[in-house]
Amino acid sequence: MPERHPPPAIAEAVTVLKHGGLVAIPTETVYGLAADARNPDAVRKIFALKGRPADHPLIVHISGADRLAQWAVDIPDIAYRLAARFWPGPLALVLKKRGDVPDEVTGGQPTVALRCPANALTQELLRQFDGGLAAPSANRFGHISPTTAQHVRDEFGERAPMILDGGPCTLGIESTIIDLTRSPARILRPGGIGIDQLRPFLPDIQAGGQADSPRVSGDMAAHYAPHTPLRMLSRGQLIEAARGQDAVVLCLDDLPHGLVGLAIPGDAATYARELYASLRWLDRQQAAQILLERIPQDGAWLAVADRIKRAIVGSSPN
Repeated sequence: MPERHPPPAIAEAVTVLKHGGLVAIPTETVYGLAADARNPDAVRKIFALKGRPADHPLIVHISGADRLAQWAVDIPDIAYRLAARFWPGPLALVLKKRGDVPDEVTGGQPTVALRCPANALTQELLRQFDGGLAAPSANRFGHISPTTAQHVRDEFGERAPMILDGGPCTLGIESTIIDLTRSPARILRPGGIGIDQLRPFLPDIQAGGQADSPRVSGDMAAHYAPHTPLRMLSRGQLIEAARGQDAVVLCLDDLPHGLVGLAIPGDAATYARELYASLRWLDRQQAAQILLERIPQDGAWLAVADRIKRAIVGSSPN
C-alpha cells in the first residue's frame, strides 16, 4: 500500500499544534479554536485569545471511541454504545477524567467532555495529530459562534490563528452534551442530537443540569450573543415594532414588505444551520436593535431556543 501523505494544510496544522500553537478547525457544528489538550500552556492560549473564564471547561475532540480510555476512567458501556451510534457527530459525553488530563481543560473538575467531530478535514487532522484537541468555539467568549472560516477571521482580525477552511458548517449549532457520570443521565446542553434520539439508549435521560452537575461549555446564562440588543416577538409584534424604528429583523419563511433583514425557512434544521451566520450579518448592520420572529415551541427547536435565550441575555444592555 502506498504511503499516505496528509494535505499540506493538515501537515502544517499538525506542526503548529505540536509546537503549542492554536488552529481554528471546522466541525459539523461550529468552527473550533483548537490546541493540544495535553499541553497546559497551549490550552491557556485558548483562554487568553477568547477572553474565556479559566474555570469554564473545554470539550476534547478525539478521532473515535477507541480513544476514550486515553482521557476517561470508569467508562460505562453506554458511552461506547452511544459512540457507536452517534460518532462522528454532534454528541459530547461527560465522563470521569483520568488523573493526567490537565485541569486547564476541565476547569479543575473531575470530569471531561469528549466528542468525535463529523468533518472529514478535522478527522484527518486528528488522525495525523494522534491525540486530543481541546476546542471551544473560535470566537470571543460570549459572542456569536462562527460557522465559516471568514467568521473566524472577522472575529480575531490580525490575531486570528491558522485556520483550516472546511467550508460552511453543515449543522451550525453546537453539540449536545450529556452527563454519564451519574444516573439518570442528563442533557447539560441541548444541541444537534435531540432527546428523542437518545431515549432508545437512555430511557430515563433527563433534560437540564442540576446544581451539582458538571459545568460544561455554553451553559452560562449569557452566551452566543450579538453586540446589538436582541428581542424576540410574535410576527405581528415584530412588524409593528420594526416599522419606523432603527431595527433589522430575522423572520421565518419570508421577510415582510418594507422591513430590513433576513428570513430563514421555518424548519428547525435549516434555521439552526443559518442562525449564527444570520445574526452576524444583522449585527454588522449596526441598527439599534435586532428583532427575531418567535420560533415554534416544539422539541425539534429546543437547541435553537436555548441559543436564542442565551443570546438575548448576552445582548441586553447592562
